[in-house]
Amino acid sequence: MRFKNQKSQAEDGHAELRHKMVRQQIEKRGIKNRSVLAAMRKVPRHLFTTPQYLAEAYTDHALSINCGQTISQPYIVALMTDRLQLKPTSNVLEIGTGCGYQTAVLAELVNQVYTVEIIPELAKDAQKQLNRLGYRNVDLKIGNGYFGWEEHAPYDRIIVTAAPKETPTRLIEQLAEGGRMVIPIGDYYQELMLICKTDGEIERVEVTAVRFVPMTDAPDDN
Repeated sequence: MRFKNQKSQAEDGHAELRHKMVRQQIEKRGIKNRSVLAAMRKVPRHLFTTPQYLAEAYTDHALSINCGQTISQPYIVALMTDRLQLKPTSNVLEIGTGCGYQTAVLAELVNQVYTVEIIPELAKDAQKQLNRLGYRNVDLKIGNGYFGWEEHAPYDRIIVTAAPKETPTRLIEQLAEGGRMVIPIGDYYQELMLICKTDGEIERVEVTAVRFVPMTDAPDDN
């Protein structure tokens, strides 16, 4: 579950900023799950940002990263993680590794993370950073996440960090019975959706309006 190196992240000079971020941006907005809050306090967001945005690493907004992509707002990372209702035994599929920040938060909480990134440069940089931090429960591949990662399916939980216009049917198929998926859906106007599979039936619940980058190379239909 947790296989990080032993260097104290409290000594990185940013620990108090992380604690302040959690208090002011996350707890005050209703996230109470202790495990999620602990992961958000621990994962060093500044190490996943680009140098020009280092001073803004713990501010309450998304930041640009390489290749025209973004690292999500801390509250949205916590909200999506919270809505998954993760368990230590969970196997999670993440679509859109990006810089690897959300991946690291997930890896703090679950048995195994399988993550797919379509942009090779981002995937390679994320893998290097996750390795440096000592995460050993993450498998990453370069590919089109719209089609999931069938080899390791079914997944207890699925999280998508880029917005397709409609829910990809392949992801629904790869979600285990009793599983939960959080995914932003839409074009200009997007809604974060919680999708649950129970007795083979799919329930969709709107969570909140969001703004994510579009899902790269998502087809026009399923």
